[in-house]
Amino acid sequence: MNPKWWKESVVYQIYPISFMDSNGDGIGDLRGIISKLDYLQDLGVDVIWVCPIYKSPNHDNGYDISDYCDIMDEFGTMGDFDLLLKEIHLRGMKLMMDLVLNHTSHKHAWFLDSRRSKDDPKRDFYIWRKGKGGGPPNNWESYFSGSVWEYDQETDEYYLHLYSKYQPDLNWENPQVIEKLHEMVAWWLKKGVDGFRFDAIAHIVKQQGLPDAENPHQRPTVRAYEMFSNLDDVHTLLQNLYDKVLYFYDIMTVGETSGLGPEEALDYVGDGRRELNMTFQFEHMFLDAASAGSGKWDAVPWSLIELKKIMSNWQIVLHNRGWNANYLCNHDQPRAVSRFGDDVVCRVPSAKMLATFIHTLEGTPYIYQGEEIGMTNVAFDSIDEYRDVETLNYYEEKRSQGVSEEEIMRAVHKKSRDNARTPMQWDATENAGFTTGDPWLSVNSNYMEINVVRAVKDHDSIFHYYKKLIQLRKKHKVIVYGEYKLLLPLHEEIYAYTRTLENEQLLIILNFFGREPVFEMPEEMDPQGMELLISNFEPKKGEDLTRLKLRPYEARVYLKRL
Repeated sequence: MNPKWWKESVVYQIYPISFMDSNGDGIGDLRGIISKLDYLQDLGVDVIWVCPIYKSPNHDNGYDISDYCDIMDEFGTMGDFDLLLKEIHLRGMKLMMDLVLNHTSHKHAWFLDSRRSKDDPKRDFYIWRKGKGGGPPNNWESYFSGSVWEYDQETDEYYLHLYSKYQPDLNWENPQVIEKLHEMVAWWLKKGVDGFRFDAIAHIVKQQGLPDAENPHQRPTVRAYEMFSNLDDVHTLLQNLYDKVLYFYDIMTVGETSGLGPEEALDYVGDGRRELNMTFQFEHMFLDAASAGSGKWDAVPWSLIELKKIMSNWQIVLHNRGWNANYLCNHDQPRAVSRFGDDVVCRVPSAKMLATFIHTLEGTPYIYQGEEIGMTNVAFDSIDEYRDVETLNYYEEKRSQGVSEEEIMRAVHKKSRDNARTPMQWDATENAGFTTGDPWLSVNSNYMEINVVRAVKDHDSIFHYYKKLIQLRKKHKVIVYGEYKLLLPLHEEIYAYTRTLENEQLLIILNFFGREPVFEMPEEMDPQGMELLISNFEPKKGEDLTRLKLRPYEARVYLKRL
C-alpha cells in the first residue's frame, strides 16, 4: 500500500488570471486567491495547485516565463506570494507550483543574451540551427501551428520552439542550463512550497541531430512527436533533478507527459524510479477527437467502452507499482460536464456522477476551479471574444483554407481552451463577482444560475456533493488504496467497478448517459450488508439491488465489509 500524504490528498487547480480579482483591473491575482482560501478549506481540499504566476509577458497565460524568481506584475508581488503560502499553510493546506522547464519566454534574460550573438556565453542555453534549403532546419510542426523554427535575422539562424515563437525551448544538453534550473527549483523549495507540476516535462530532450520526420501524408506534429517526447534521456535528467534537489524535501510532484500508456508511465512514476510521484495521462482526453494532437478540433462521438478500457488499464497496471493522477478537465480542456455529461437537461446529476467517478478511482483526484459548482463550456458569438492563442491560430488557419465561419465556431465552442478559462463564477452580481472592472475574458452568461453563493446555500448542490466525496475519502482508506476491478466491461451505458482493501469493498455504479439502464448485480456479489455511502439521487423504497433501474446519470457507491 505504501501510504503517502500526496496519495491521500485532493488537489484543487487554480488558473489565477480567472480565479479572483482583488483590485478591479479585470485580472485574477494572488490577493484574490488569498480572499477565497476559506472557501477552499470549507470544500475540504488538501493541495492547491496554482498555474504559473512567474514574471511573464503573458503570450501564453504565464507558461512563457521571463523570470522564474519573480511574480507577474498583474498577479502581485513576492510579498503577496509569501502571504499566500503562509495563509495556505495556516489552514492546513499545501501549495503546488506549476513550473515550466522545457522553455522560457523570449523575454527571459537568458534568451535576450542568447540571441544577441553566436559567440554569447548563453547562446547554447537554447537550440539554434542554420536553415536548410532556404527554409527551416527540419519539418517539425509546433503545437500551436506552423514550424517549430523561428528565423532570427540578428544572427541569421533559427531557434526551436515546440509551442509558440514566444516560448523558445531550453537546451537541456547544456550542463549550465541544468545547474541554473536546479538552483531555481531549490530556491522555491527553500521558500516552503510543497511540490511542483512540471509542465511539458516529456519534451525536454530532442532526438540527436534533429532529423526530418517521415510519413509525409501525416501532419508534422503527429509524425515528429516521437522525436521530442519521452526520450530515454528525460529519465536520466529527472533522476538527476531528484537526487540533487527533490530528494531532500517531502513534496508532491506530477508531470505532464502526453503520449504514454501506463507501462511507459511506470518509467516516470514506478516505485523506486526516483523521478515523479505521478503523471497526467492524456489517453482519455482524445476519446472525442478524430486523432491525437491537432485532430482534437475534429470532434467525434466518444465511447464509454473505450473510456473503460483506458481508465481500467491505468488502474490495473499502476496498482502497487506507481500512482495515478485522476482528472476530467483542466485549464487546457473543455469543461467536464459539457464534454462527458449533460450541461443542459441534467447538469447537476451528471456533474455529480462525474465527480463520483474521479473521486472513487485509485489515484489522487484533481478538481479544476469551477468544476465543484458545475461550470460549463462557453459559446461566444465572435472569435474576437476569444483570447487563447491556440484557438486564434486554429481559426486563422481554417479561414485561410476556406472553411466556413459556422463550422469553425462549432469546433471552437466544443474544444477551445477558453472554455475552462472564463472567470470563476462567485455570485450573481455583475461579472459573477470575479471583478469590479472589465474581465480579461468575458464571464459565461449562465453565472446567474451557476455560482458559488447559490451552490453553498443549496445543500443538495454539486458543491456539497463534492464536500461529501472528499470527506468519505478521508474516512475510508479503501477509497484511496483499494484495488480496482472492472465490472460489465461491454455495457455501453453503465460504468461499474469494485475497490477492495483488506476486509472492505466498494461497489461503484455509474450511469454515464441520460437513459435508464438496468444494473444487474454480478452473481458472485451478495447485496446483503451493502451500505450506501453516497448517491446523487434518493434511493427508491423497496428497490431490488440485484436488478437496479438507474435514473439518468445516476451514481451510487456502496460499502461492504467482507
